[in-house]
Formats: sequence, C-alpha cells, structure tokens
Amino acid sequence: MPKRYKSELSLDELAKLQDEDIDTSDIPELDDAFWKKAVVVEPEGTEQITLRVKKSVLQAFRATGKGYQTRMNAVLESYARSLKK
Repeated sequence: MPKRYKSELSLDELAKLQDEDIDTSDIPELDDAFWKKAVVVEPEGTEQITLRVKKSVLQAFRATGKGYQTRMNAVLESYARSLKK
C-alpha cells in the first residue's frame, strides 16, 4: 500500500514519485457511462485591447513575474463573475 504523507508534496516531490507510489484509490474509474455523458468544452478565447491601468497596479503584477497578464485577467474574470450573481 502506498505510504501517506504528513503534508502536501511540492510539485518537484510529486514529479519524482513513481506511478505505483501514487495512491489513486479515491479516484473513480472512468467507465463507458462516463464517456457517453462527456462533453468537449472549448476554452474561451481572448481579445487584444488597449487598457489604461494605474502604474502601481501594473508594477505590482509585473513584480509577480512571468504570466502577470494572465493573473491580471484572472482577477478581472473573478470580478466579472461576481457581477453575475
């Protein structure tokens, strides 16, 4: 039986594990019934725009490193979803 860990493993630690050492007992089997109901979901595309933001906001996001525009979009998307509730 695979051993349990006291805390979450980092991505590097997970990558080093052999497949047989990963406990998948809580994951249900994907049978034919699952695949018959499966639906392909296409990701929503993006649109290039010009947007004015405060310098401090842009600097804060840029300071988080590569992918900052994706993170800015995620914040805006989260806010847009909250408006629909």
